[in-house]
Amino acid sequence: MSTKQASAVPKMASSESLRPFQYLVPQPDLEDLIKRVKATRWPEKETVTDYSQGVPLAMMQQIARYWTTDYDWRKIEAKINAYPNFITEIDGLDIHFIHVRSKHENALPLIITHGWPGSVIEQMKVIEPLTNPTEYGGTAADAFDVVIPSLPGHGFSGKPASPGWSPARIANAWYILMDRLGYKKFVAQGGDWGSMVTDLMGVEGRPALMAIHNNMPGAVPPEIDKQLWAGIVPAGLSADETKACEELVFFYKQVYYAFIMATRPQTLTGLADSPIGLATFLLDHDAKSTTLIHRSFEGKTEGLTRDDVLDNISLYWFTNTGVSASRLYWENKLGFFAPKGVKVPAAISAYPDELYPCPRSWAEKAYPKMMYYNKLDKGGHFAAWEQPKSFVNELRTAFKSLR
Repeated sequence: MSTKQASAVPKMASSESLRPFQYLVPQPDLEDLIKRVKATRWPEKETVTDYSQGVPLAMMQQIARYWTTDYDWRKIEAKINAYPNFITEIDGLDIHFIHVRSKHENALPLIITHGWPGSVIEQMKVIEPLTNPTEYGGTAADAFDVVIPSLPGHGFSGKPASPGWSPARIANAWYILMDRLGYKKFVAQGGDWGSMVTDLMGVEGRPALMAIHNNMPGAVPPEIDKQLWAGIVPAGLSADETKACEELVFFYKQVYYAFIMATRPQTLTGLADSPIGLATFLLDHDAKSTTLIHRSFEGKTEGLTRDDVLDNISLYWFTNTGVSASRLYWENKLGFFAPKGVKVPAAISAYPDELYPCPRSWAEKAYPKMMYYNKLDKGGHFAAWEQPKSFVNELRTAFKSLR
């Protein structure tokens, strides 16, 4: 598996240079993928009729059939390469990012961070509406310059060769990246790992960061979270708080993929050898996302198409980042949903099918300078990917007062 930088652009001597980048999968690697998927040795069917034993066999066999017959990687590859892609070295590691400047003056610079099991592909649906709002129901005053980096060990970024690339170190790297691009003032957005990285940028609160937006906020009160891990939903809470607690109790019983990555990422070597093994592991993130994806392969598209799903999985396969991406869980020492102490103004979008729908009461305590909160009626964990229109509207509204 290999990547290819644009051959006409030589690598500059300075480690701070911005090197144009393109990604082209060699044809033999595409053929190898199909061969491996067809050669999958399948296990027996699960003994239950629900998702309690993991991703169903029938779902994975549907994915395998589509992957080897109708799926075309070259379509998403062309879309990725149609945007300005770059590599720059930060703190000794090559960092990949997409950078699209708006044609409108006074566009607000925005850095968006993906999570696991995602990639920059998650945010590609929102690039045009954010940078070219007049073509997507907005005005020139809604324009953003958009920067979308690949997390270390993910996608086209470098794979750390030694420990230390924690979410806090990534947050620092993003400050360096935005400064290197010439942005002295900017806003930041994140979900999943991106939410933690974005929160930690807000904890530092450097003058360049005007505000943040988070769609998976770290806001669960520690005293409540402790009870949730024990399977207890505290009494005396509001309806929204009780709902959030019930969702988290359920999720905490399903999150063992995270414990594996946090303790034994190298044991997941099989993710580098089997495309179906990799796909199954990536798809077992949370029950709501898995069922949504399952429905898409049964012809009931709701936000994500079959191609969307395989675009992301294929990117992990071709870049061989199943294990390297897992190491971020090993590096992290912070609670996913714990308040981090964000110092800057914050905007929160609470999607109903997120791992937990964050109540306003919790958000207000976790983000003392909260400037915007909205509870949406549709959407889940991969908000920008699943519901790009509402996601774009959320960012336009959330940051409007900063322009």
